[in-house]
Amino acid sequence: MLAEIITIGDELLIGQVIDTNSAFIAQSLNNIGASIYQITSVQDDRAHILQAFKDAESRVDIIIITGGLGPTKDDITKKTIAEYFDDTLVRDAAVTQNIEDIWKKYVRQTLLQVNKDQALVPSKATVLMNELGTAPGMWLEKNNKVFVSLPGVPFEMKKLITNKVIPKLKEKYKFPFILHKTLLTYGLGESTLASRIEAWEDNLPETIRLAYLPRLGSVRLRLSSKGFNETEIRQNIDAEIEKVLPLIEDAFVGFEDEEKSLEAIIAKRLTESGKTLAIAESCTGGNVAEQFTQNAGASAYFNGGVVTYATASKIKVLGVSKSLIDKHSVVSTEVVEAMAKNVRELFNSDYGVATTGNAGPSKGDSDEDVGTVFIAIATKDGVISESFMLGSARKRVIKKAVNKTLEMLEKEILKN
Repeated sequence: MLAEIITIGDELLIGQVIDTNSAFIAQSLNNIGASIYQITSVQDDRAHILQAFKDAESRVDIIIITGGLGPTKDDITKKTIAEYFDDTLVRDAAVTQNIEDIWKKYVRQTLLQVNKDQALVPSKATVLMNELGTAPGMWLEKNNKVFVSLPGVPFEMKKLITNKVIPKLKEKYKFPFILHKTLLTYGLGESTLASRIEAWEDNLPETIRLAYLPRLGSVRLRLSSKGFNETEIRQNIDAEIEKVLPLIEDAFVGFEDEEKSLEAIIAKRLTESGKTLAIAESCTGGNVAEQFTQNAGASAYFNGGVVTYATASKIKVLGVSKSLIDKHSVVSTEVVEAMAKNVRELFNSDYGVATTGNAGPSKGDSDEDVGTVFIAIATKDGVISESFMLGSARKRVIKKAVNKTLEMLEKEILKN
């Protein structure tokens, strides 16, 4: 079963708004066994939209459309859909009531005609009531193809996809079972990883596809298979995972199906073991701490952190010896280890993590080359540290330093 996603809006094409809707829709469709053939973005132009509809209908079974359903004149999706289906717009009583209820509860301004007109829908459409907004979803069928038009507001679209569209699609079609199993690896480049598993990859069954998904500091290996025998698919994927894991055991940290990121894996292990963490950052400027605190429940294991960016703050806040800094400089093994040990004691934590370095573009208070970063992990048993040369582009140096910090911390946690 093939599907296409069409997003409508000039704001998408000029980069003013980032299209996050397509990713959510694609994942939701993939989860039920629909394969995404294409994602298309078109401008707020009648001819362009009509052509996109025609092209999509010629190649897929399901067309999901988002955007262009607002109350302003540039929102022409609804009228264009009516034209494509040789239909007329009619006022839907339930949508009208929904709009009036929203105005009574949440809006102090006058209910204008343009707002009331959001209750106009193609007469052939099945209305998908939007409980979070005024623009309804619309389900239409033509030549045994399904067209679904949804509002472009992400939280409105997501609820409609989850509660209305997916259940309705599952009622209409029998979808194959699709399984993706993604292995998370850290610390090995894509080419190194590929060379390690080359023989295994060459002998994969034809029913299983492998994809390399590299990102800064890590590579994800995604195994995919689909069919109507779920048990067989799961067994085949599991069998291949058993073969590949020994080849990458030093880089493998978990499955993306279970944990979405390395920091989530670390968080889970800390929480389960009842251990705590404290972080002292210099060159990473709080980015390591953010990886943990952006997720709910971080207070269970993250005791606190400090950004001691200036040399003086390392002395005053963390208590790093001035003589130590004078002797070795702020970007050094000795200083980063002192930072890690002192922040662990400051927050009474099981693990103390510290970073210091030159992210650039200038050297700052150290003579070390731009891109030099020192990272340390302190525990009750002592402290370990490593130095890295991470390039000259400031933002990439910081991101790489964050990734290296997480890698080192995860390995240290596994020791205990």
